[in-house]
Amino acid sequence: MKQGYDYVEMKVPAKPEYIGIVRLTLSGIASRMGFLYEDIEDLKVAVSEACTNSVQHAYTDSDRGEVLIGFGLYHDRLEMMVADHGNSCDLEQIRQDLGPYEEHHEVEFLREGGLGLYLIETLMDKVSIHQNQGVTVFMTKFLEREQVEDDAETIST
Repeated sequence: MKQGYDYVEMKVPAKPEYIGIVRLTLSGIASRMGFLYEDIEDLKVAVSEACTNSVQHAYTDSDRGEVLIGFGLYHDRLEMMVADHGNSCDLEQIRQDLGPYEEHHEVEFLREGGLGLYLIETLMDKVSIHQNQGVTVFMTKFLEREQVEDDAETIST
């Protein structure tokens, strides 16, 4: 049976200096898929935040691990996975610290610990996070042109 998508995977040391390489790879993949410039920038911010969380929180200084990044290239979307095998964070506590959910709050008042997750959830179309021997973040961004075409067919019928 033929696979209906392409898959690109990379593994980098959990060090800040390697996040730029992940961003460059993602930029090339998204550009090739036909994403608009603004969407590519959103994708780069989201994957950077997920990688930064792994680099900063997954491993101790003496136990430097790796971050696994996977890209699923479909005809209508890009699915990304960022995974580490380090210390799990308290996801529920981070979610409680997210914001701003109230209109009168400014972005500057976001708690630092939840800003990355907040950005990821704001910029991506779908996000899921799994904790099991580390943290895995799954993110999906749809190609806008495909969504517009699908919506146009629904409206015209």
